[in-house]
Amino acid sequence: SKQKQKQLKTHPNSMNLPPDKMKLLSQYDNEKKWELICDQERFQVKNPPSAYIQKLKSYLDTGAFSGKFKRRAQESTQILRELEISLRTNYIGWVQEFLNEENKGLDVLVDYLAFAQCSVTYDMDSTDNGSPGSDKGKALDRSMEDLSRSSNSPTQGSSKARHLTVRLNLAHSRKALRNSRIVSQKDDVHVCIMCLRAIMNYQVTAGDGTLVMNHPACVNEITLSLNNKNPRTKALVLELLAAVCLVRGGHDIILAAFDNFKEVCGEKNRFEKLMEYFRNEDCNIDFMVACMQFINIVVHSVENMNFRVFLQYEFTQLGLDDYLEKLRYSESDKLQVQIQAYLDNIFDVGALLEDTETKNAVLEHVEDLQEEVGQLKLIKMCFFSFPDFPSPSTSPVPPPAPEIPPAPPLPFTKDSSSLVPSSSQEEAPPLPPPAPPLPGTSVPPPAPPLPVSGTTAPPPPPPPPLLPADGPVPPPPPPPPMADGTNLPGIKKPIQTKFRMPIFNWVALKPNQINGTVFNELNDEKVLQELDMNDFEEQFKTRAQGQARELPALKAKASQKKAPSKVMLIECNRAKNLAITLRKAGLSIDGICKAIQVYDLQSLSLDFLELLMRFIPTEYELTVIRKYEKEQRPLDELSDEDQFMIKFSKIPRLAERMNIMTFLGNFGDTVQLLLPQLNSIIAASMSLKASTKLRQILEIVLAFGNYLNSSKRGAAYGFRLQSLDALLDMKSTDRKQTLLHYIVRVIQEKYSDLTNFANDLHFLEKAAAVSLDSVLQDVRGLQKGMELTRKEFMRQDDSAVLKDFLKANTEVMEKLQADGKTAQEAYESTVEYFGENPKTTPPTMFFPTFVRFVKAYKKAEEDIQLWKKQEAAAKVEEVNSPSQEEKGAPKSPTHKAKRQQMDLISELKKKQLVKEPLIYEEKDGAIEDIITDPPRRTGDGPGKVGAAWNRGTREKQLPGDF
Repeated sequence: SKQKQKQLKTHPNSMNLPPDKMKLLSQYDNEKKWELICDQERFQVKNPPSAYIQKLKSYLDTGAFSGKFKRRAQESTQILRELEISLRTNYIGWVQEFLNEENKGLDVLVDYLAFAQCSVTYDMDSTDNGSPGSDKGKALDRSMEDLSRSSNSPTQGSSKARHLTVRLNLAHSRKALRNSRIVSQKDDVHVCIMCLRAIMNYQVTAGDGTLVMNHPACVNEITLSLNNKNPRTKALVLELLAAVCLVRGGHDIILAAFDNFKEVCGEKNRFEKLMEYFRNEDCNIDFMVACMQFINIVVHSVENMNFRVFLQYEFTQLGLDDYLEKLRYSESDKLQVQIQAYLDNIFDVGALLEDTETKNAVLEHVEDLQEEVGQLKLIKMCFFSFPDFPSPSTSPVPPPAPEIPPAPPLPFTKDSSSLVPSSSQEEAPPLPPPAPPLPGTSVPPPAPPLPVSGTTAPPPPPPPPLLPADGPVPPPPPPPPMADGTNLPGIKKPIQTKFRMPIFNWVALKPNQINGTVFNELNDEKVLQELDMNDFEEQFKTRAQGQARELPALKAKASQKKAPSKVMLIECNRAKNLAITLRKAGLSIDGICKAIQVYDLQSLSLDFLELLMRFIPTEYELTVIRKYEKEQRPLDELSDEDQFMIKFSKIPRLAERMNIMTFLGNFGDTVQLLLPQLNSIIAASMSLKASTKLRQILEIVLAFGNYLNSSKRGAAYGFRLQSLDALLDMKSTDRKQTLLHYIVRVIQEKYSDLTNFANDLHFLEKAAAVSLDSVLQDVRGLQKGMELTRKEFMRQDDSAVLKDFLKANTEVMEKLQADGKTAQEAYESTVEYFGENPKTTPPTMFFPTFVRFVKAYKKAEEDIQLWKKQEAAAKVEEVNSPSQEEKGAPKSPTHKAKRQQMDLISELKKKQLVKEPLIYEEKDGAIEDIITDPPRRTGDGPGKVGAAWNRGTREKQLPGDF
């Protein structure tokens, strides 16, 4: 119709969808669009934004009569919950209308949040300062922010606006506090923060996350909500603040909010209250995790390292490091993750300083070594660039030391090979070309002057003629002068030590720095020849030592040429692991491949096959292998592992064969493992369902439960099985027996034929340890493996191994499948028979309930038997006691007084025991149960919730309350 066509065109524009969703909607056909339009029309907005805003403003009327306010405040939490749901689920236009300039919904929410928690801040401030009634106005004066001026403040959005100390109108201060206390006792603060979080989520979705963060009071009021007594609210606040901290500019806003928190709450140091709550709320793990996460983010999300250290030290001063040491043994994995994250990101300034000093020393040492290497290269080039210059290696006399004119030269005591390696010891390496002139100098030292500015320096004088062998040998002339006119010192060879020696971190002088110093006159090599350095090495060698080797052995090893490395086709570490795996087989490469082709499980062990599965060639490895074969390169150049991979990859259907072989090897053990588990499930389920005695016992339990609860909660037609555990929780008036003891006594006296009901129940403990889902999954896996084996046999029907396996195990597989189906059906029917849901109740939860009940029943029988013996013994004692008293002297008045005193003490202890408060975990309806009939646990710790008696649904209540 025309109306339908009109709506198809106009309605999508009024849905306020984002551009990407609008584009997706335009691609739908008309039928799909019409379905969406009908769905949206069925969803009607409950209230407009103005309705919620008017309600909240009415609660902010601090001058209202207290009784009238109490009646109106009863619905405030529900209004906030509906508002939170609307902010999360309504279309975007609704939220925009709520936040527009006319409604100013964000301001109203912040106003209400400040009003709801002002009494908490005021009471805390009064308690901390001990202020009398006359000073309460001053304390209240500091407890809130002036939200009435926030929207019109000229400093809106600035940091100064966030530090405004807000004052209430003193004329309404008492009424405002009274009304605020009424609101603070409910969940209004928590739900109000949920509303703000929904607005922040909307802001992020809309691409504008500045509305909440730019509000001069919103983040401050959220931070002040940490004073709320509800740990759940504190955790929500910290999660929200941590999220704000990660937004651009949010870190500064959070710190400013905690500065405001410090001023309002009178802290001496920032984050003081936060650390106090962190230490005191150690029983609430969720809050501790949120607190540790917030500390992590606020400290370690800063780019400035100095500021980060400052924040870290701020928490250290508040005792965070010591408290984290105490939390090392916490059992909460989430808390341990947050603590470890904080410790991993801690800056240890002392350690960083040490690392810096070590790094500088190493860099200086590297620089010195590089300069020494450069000098050695220059000297070596000098000797080989001028053939007329006498080489020290050809002279039988050691060359003289560089002299300092006019002092005579000091001869070296070192062998001439210290300058240039002799040809008799090792071959000299190929010579590099002559070095170019050094920058900044006109002549390269220590060679003769090179042409500069078109001039050529004369060559050095020829060497003098050689003397006869029996005559004195004159010393060679000194080396040519350096650019600055000094002589070059002799080159010192590095000393090869027997052991690894530590590094002596000295600051060494460079060769061109010792001219004119005392070091030019020293000869350390002579000293080393005079000393026994073996003892020095033994005394100062490092702890980490390899095998001690002599210097000749080191030289010999260095002179050996490395064997040519073979070509590697697969990755190095993968090749090493493959080599280790192949050694476990004890067969050749051809033997392994042949055994795989014929499914020979006698030659290849199952463990080896499972290891070999990891080395099935990948696509990349197959590509490399095909390329190598295409180039027709010899296989001898490859390593053994690569040769194996080539032959391994040529096995047809390699992956299928390997899977089948592991399946054949594992089949027997897997069947032997699964069958007993399925049988235990079947036997336990059928015995439970068939036991008439168990049904009668449950009937007795139901009768007692209804007798206890029906006047308060109405009669129940059944109960959940976990209610059997609660039989041990209810104590008698004298605290001597539990409800289970009484029921067992009744069964022994009235229904004696039921006492041996446990004999009807079989394999409960074995079935309690079975994960039925895992067993059925293993059965399905075996079935897939059997089908894969059958398909492979159809391709390779000449395989005797596959033929024999299928012939022997097909019936076994069919029986296993039938048992799996029987176990599943028997278990599901039994669970449903006892009023439980088989989808949410696995055998590991269902059967242990009966195991615990049977054990508790037997223990109660033993207790009753013991009590009967004690009662019999006491009766015998009472019979004999009068005759003994008649024989003895009459009791003295002192003895009677002492007996009365002991009875009085015992009675007082009993009353004190009954009045001891119960520690419990908060649940819906738990407070009302405590007021009417406070139960008490003696066996388990607090927080365990007992079972409820109802008509198919479980109520949340305290243990022991039937």
